[in-house]
Amino acid sequence: MESTRLRVGFASGVTPDRWARTWDRRHPRDRLDLQPLADRDGVALLRGHELDLCFVRLPVDRDGLHLIPLYDEQPVVVASREHPVSTYDEVDVADLGDEVLLLGPGDALTREALRAALDRVAADAGIAVVPMSLARLHHRRDVAAVPVTGVPTSGVGLAWLRESDDPRIEDFIGVVRGRTENSSR
Repeated sequence: MESTRLRVGFASGVTPDRWARTWDRRHPRDRLDLQPLADRDGVALLRGHELDLCFVRLPVDRDGLHLIPLYDEQPVVVASREHPVSTYDEVDVADLGDEVLLLGPGDALTREALRAALDRVAADAGIAVVPMSLARLHHRRDVAAVPVTGVPTSGVGLAWLRESDDPRIEDFIGVVRGRTENSSR
């Protein structure tokens, strides 16, 4: 018997709540099973048929996937409250050239790597550059997050398998894209 739950994974920092509320209002019998990824690979979970859809951090290997880019996130530099950069409204990455970079835009953003980097940032041992949503999610009083320019934004997208033919997936995509109940595809 097919599950009546639509399994939707989401990367750390992504908040699917608004889409979940709309879904629940429109589809009270087909509940969403929202699954935070933590450090799990959302694309691997899709390919292993453990998820129906997944909000992922881009880029990902798109082979065999449909993917809708949704939005870009502002990168921030996270520094100790004692660090001079903590007083800036915004900083260019070129101005950070002499700093010890503990975690950067191309690094794996696992929960453990982020926690370890933030512990070292708080001890004023260096800085980290991460998406703003992750800085907010792991907010600490002893660190400051300042928007950084000169660094590419990080994207978030919605992915699902090309082979999937569940009509609920199309309905959920409509919710994410902002279609109303009366709009056509």
